[in-house]
Amino acid sequence: MARNLHVVMLPWSAFGHLIPSFQLSLELAKAGVKVSFISTPANIPRLPQVPSNLSTLIDLVAFPLPKLDNEQRLPEGAEATVDNPFEKIQYLKIAYDLLQHPVKQFISDKRPDWIFADGIPYWVVEIAQEHQIPLISLSVFSASVLAFFGNPKSLTSDGQKRTRSSPESLTSPPECFDFSSSLAYPRFLATGIHEGFYGQNASGISDAERFAKIIQASKAFAIRTCTEHEAQYLNNLEKTTGKPVIPIGLLLPERPEGIRTTDKSWTEIFEWLDVQKPKSVVFVGKPDWALSELDFLPSGFTERTHGRGVVCIGWAPQLEILGHPSIGGSLFHAGWGSIMETLQFGHCLVLLPFVVDQPLNARLLVDRGLAVEIERSEDGSFSRDGISKALKLAMVSEEGESLRIRAREAAEVFGNRDVQNRYFNCFVDYLKKNGSAK
Repeated sequence: MARNLHVVMLPWSAFGHLIPSFQLSLELAKAGVKVSFISTPANIPRLPQVPSNLSTLIDLVAFPLPKLDNEQRLPEGAEATVDNPFEKIQYLKIAYDLLQHPVKQFISDKRPDWIFADGIPYWVVEIAQEHQIPLISLSVFSASVLAFFGNPKSLTSDGQKRTRSSPESLTSPPECFDFSSSLAYPRFLATGIHEGFYGQNASGISDAERFAKIIQASKAFAIRTCTEHEAQYLNNLEKTTGKPVIPIGLLLPERPEGIRTTDKSWTEIFEWLDVQKPKSVVFVGKPDWALSELDFLPSGFTERTHGRGVVCIGWAPQLEILGHPSIGGSLFHAGWGSIMETLQFGHCLVLLPFVVDQPLNARLLVDRGLAVEIERSEDGSFSRDGISKALKLAMVSEEGESLRIRAREAAEVFGNRDVQNRYFNCFVDYLKKNGSAK
């Protein structure tokens, strides 16, 4: 047990960062590590409940998000990216950066052994250095995505101008890869990705510059992955950064035993799943930008598919669904968390990526023979025929049998808790041996 170890967790105010950081906090607490998890009053209540047996080891610290003036003002209670329209995210970063003042005081008072930060709170570097507390760069993305962007020589200044000067530079693998890779963005997504990562915004600092400062100051990287899936990319990242790159395992949630939800509508849906043939149903995850059925589905879709499928808008017990024997595949956006959840059950993956890391994740999985990506036109559009073709290949066609075999084989790694726990235990050992000397 690591009873004397204390870490501060400082995630960016996006639930794609908050939830993985919270999951890591739970695992650290199970290992006896005390965690101070810092966020804001509107975000912390939206996290899962801390189990009662871990409540003394996880301190959820809510610092009020500073208010901005005039045109930069955020909607009331809009303290995460999901609460704000895209054009307001840059103002959320301004408000988030102002948290450095209470965070600095908190760290000065508590003197933790480690600070964990993802790619946004660059200002914690100065705080960590002032108090001589080592910093861990915690990635919510896969090692392959981090390696694609994480070469310090290509993030800022002349190096960025030479290697990442335009959107076209993202449409081929980076020159620092010393192995064969097809990791790259399609042209129809490259412009938005390039502008979002390297471009300036109202906060006065690009995401690439934020990331570079944290990389340069970190003692090590911690990545939710394993060498069985990403060995080449882990090795490459360690080579280009000159820092330890630690795969911490997949941090798999406990598999549900039976159906835990008591909601009547979901009870009826599971009864429907119970009468379907094994491996015959596809789980379709709603894109994050689809706020309602009207955003996502054609008019009358629910009625036309009645009996052949079930539509639910809103929260869904995803793990229970994926663990049901009638599920054989999943169609989703290729987010790293959903990939891990799905492959642990050995399901086929049908991918329709849109933003950030999703296109790179999809490319890697297709190359590994673990997924089918829905065909897109040059402008990024896709058709019902393209979706149908991908689903048939993944689920029923003879041509897709090798894909289904590889997916089942992947479950032996992605679903193997003994393997994943060994990675995490090694990570805890590293923390105990290399924390700050108080």
